Amino acid sequence: MSRLSRMTQSSNPVMNESVLLKSREGLAIADHETMTVQGAINKTFLLFGILMLTAAYNFYVQSPLLTIGGAIAGLIVVFIAVFKKEKSNILAPVYAGLEGLFVGGISAMFAAGISGIIIQAVSLTLMVFFMMLFLYKSRIIPVTNKLRMGIIMATGAVFLVYMLSWILGFFGLNIPYLHEGGTIGIIISLVIIGIAALNLLLDFDMFEKGEEFGAPKYMEWFAGMSLMITLVWIYIEILRLLAILSSND
Repeated sequence: MSRLSRMTQSSNPVMNESVLLKSREGLAIADHETMTVQGAINKTFLLFGILMLTAAYNFYVQSPLLTIGGAIAGLIVVFIAVFKKEKSNILAPVYAGLEGLFVGGISAMFAAGISGIIIQAVSLTLMVFFMMLFLYKSRIIPVTNKLRMGIIMATGAVFLVYMLSWILGFFGLNIPYLHEGGTIGIIISLVIIGIAALNLLLDFDMFEKGEEFGAPKYMEWFAGMSLMITLVWIYIEILRLLAILSSND
């Protein structure tokens, strides 16, 4: 098996082994600049800057239309980006703006009922990010093939449960404990946050592998969008957990 074929893959739907493999094949033809870790980091900061601007706007406007529209349109943009990776320099900023509308609207909903929850959620999200970055850089948790497969399977399971919950919601049914308080609800929420946090390890690894294997420059935007998806997921899950804990007081 070639070195390139052993590249890490992410359970994040927009980042996997075939993405970098195909992008590198395109690079051989187009002869573009290659991806670097620093370049990906810079693009990620730009994307989060865009997200913060639109999130702040909808946080104060509190438009349900923008919140729902941002979530749906953002998901569509992600799917387009998966098949049009070379357009990531355009699609990633568009996604960041749309996701910001969703995040701002959701944050406003939680903030209306629980004082100080946004600051707590942001702080905890940053703590999770830096903790996982430390664990990755220090190789305390090495990103092995077994770990990747475990995270992929766990993330897929969470996705299926959420999809089932969404479908059942149309019939007035709910999956027990998934969106409820109590000890079991808290444990489920913590497990999901843990799975989301582990995805950060795969995102960090993808940054390094993108540079190591010479992925094209546009993959910096693609990688930044992938990391943003994971961090937004963690933030939303932490908001839910804080709300559960608050309701149990």
